[in-house]
Amino acid sequence: MKMRNFPRRKVAMPARKKQDQVCRQCHRVLESDKEACVVCGDANLSTDWQGYLVIIDPKHSAIAEKMNIDLPGRYALKVR
Repeated sequence: MKMRNFPRRKVAMPARKKQDQVCRQCHRVLESDKEACVVCGDANLSTDWQGYLVIIDPKHSAIAEKMNIDLPGRYALKVR
């Protein structure tokens, strides 16, 4: 059986999204265009982080209490 050669389609690759940055002080996940943390004001940001945590109600969250989080938002568990 002979294989048929079909014309190859060119597929446009999606634009690569910039990596979110994380504040090394409070672990808040920030948009990639920020130069300082919107929560604590620290400019020491990192793109090397692991674990994604969303805190909705920090007053009733044991994890938020353990991580000293007072505001709802997106946080990283580990920041390097």
